[in-house]
Amino acid sequence: MKIIHEGWITRDNDIMMGKPCIKGTRITVELILKKMSEGAGVQQLLEDYPHLTNEGIYACVDYARAIMINEQVFELPV
Repeated sequence: MKIIHEGWITRDNDIMMGKPCIKGTRITVELILKKMSEGAGVQQLLEDYPHLTNEGIYACVDYARAIMINEQVFELPV
């Protein structure tokens, strides 16, 4: 599977409290995913944030996918 988020998503403790951001911006992966979950498409995001690129937006989705692949669920006794 091709990983496209590498080189696009960065983390810096001094920027946005260390949340993953699109490289060269203060736009977090969390914000992009939130906007998309509210119905914003790529074109809308590009209009709302003119300094974004298609690649940056898709890198956010790919980053989230990579996190979910490694997610582990543990059942706790009740």
